[in-house]
Amino acid sequence: MSDVQKYIDKRKKQDKNFSLNFEEGYQAFKIGVMLKEARENAGITQEELATRLSTKKSAISRIENHAEDVKLSTLEKFASSLGKSLEVRIF
Repeated sequence: MSDVQKYIDKRKKQDKNFSLNFEEGYQAFKIGVMLKEARENAGITQEELATRLSTKKSAISRIENHAEDVKLSTLEKFASSLGKSLEVRIF
């Protein structure tokens, strides 16, 4: 187990608020990372993607770094502009 994971586990045990908010924030973080990786794997810059989506580079950066309030339709457009499709699963 990594030091980071040890720290997270310890904080979750000690602080209920941290524990409650951690998973939601972590999921948003993972979405942003996945979007950024998909864009980079497609060999597209934030600026190029912004042009494809008729938006600004700052909007792409915000989506990749703060994905907590991204609409499903935005995620679909993001994926489509990279030649990908979006799959949503419920576990």
